Amino acid sequence: MAANLNPATDADMNEALRQVVAGQIGPRKPGVVYDNADGIFEVLEVTTDRDQARRILKRRAAQFAIVVHDRTADTVGAIGTAWTGSDRVLKAVA
Repeated sequence: MAANLNPATDADMNEALRQVVAGQIGPRKPGVVYDNADGIFEVLEVTTDRDQARRILKRRAAQFAIVVHDRTADTVGAIGTAWTGSDRVLKAVA
């Protein structure tokens, strides 16, 4: 049996997952307004607590959830989609 020359620790794997999730969330944080092909959205809340995200989105694999106000439809809902090149920030917050 060959020895693993570069064993990944739980801390390493957790940090790698945290970075992936941060990249998928992108610049979305409370107060940010962005648009894409689906409409114009204001971010109300972002959670990276996996249990809470899974409860909010009703998806077992959810890693984050973003609560948004859809300004186009004037509704509030939760999403778990990754930030893509077609998303565009209209109003940033500090």
